[in-house]
Amino acid sequence: MTELSSHLEETAHAYDALAIRYAELARDALDALPLDRAVLAAYAELVRTTTGAGTVAELGCGPGQVTAHLRDLGLDVFGVDLSPVMIDLARKAYPDLRFEVGSMDALDLADGKLSGIVSWYSVIHTPPQDIPSYFAEFRRVLAPGGQLLLAFFESEGQPVTPFDHKVTTAYRWPIDDLAELAGGAGFVEVGRMLREPLEGERYRRGHLLMSAGVPGLPQ
Repeated sequence: MTELSSHLEETAHAYDALAIRYAELARDALDALPLDRAVLAAYAELVRTTTGAGTVAELGCGPGQVTAHLRDLGLDVFGVDLSPVMIDLARKAYPDLRFEVGSMDALDLADGKLSGIVSWYSVIHTPPQDIPSYFAEFRRVLAPGGQLLLAFFESEGQPVTPFDHKVTTAYRWPIDDLAELAGGAGFVEVGRMLREPLEGERYRRGHLLMSAGVPGLPQ
């Protein structure tokens, strides 16, 4: 993995320090989130019907519970995360899956290698000015027609807003702004879902399904 920026180093260290507790809390979290599971199921079906049996990467996979869920939905999937401790936990919990330490802004993958990317609350710590470069990297490694799923904290009518995430500073995004930035990187919106916060949650959740446009064709 290439040398990390100070922001990425801070994020990796913050997740390393809380990895065991985070994994305990995250392990069964999807069980109580039917709308979130529905989005993941719709995404998996899109990948299967539009790209066949290609490979999907979950970027910012943490302890691997969403990667495993995507596997159970029939996808050929692997996980990437900045935190070496998180990756160790994921490998122990799901030894049949592939997990790698890496940064989603500089993926060790050839152009057009993937059929899908899932970023499940993993760009939330990225400084807003860096988001376009992340989306450009996602577009680089996705094959034309590949599918991107973004999950994030939605700003509920406010501009991009930092907040005190339990691990390290994160950002809430207007869903239209995030969709526009992804469009600037060559993605076309397929659909979206907004979910109001449940008991114990602070903020609205946003989900965007995006397709990698075909270079040279009108979008």
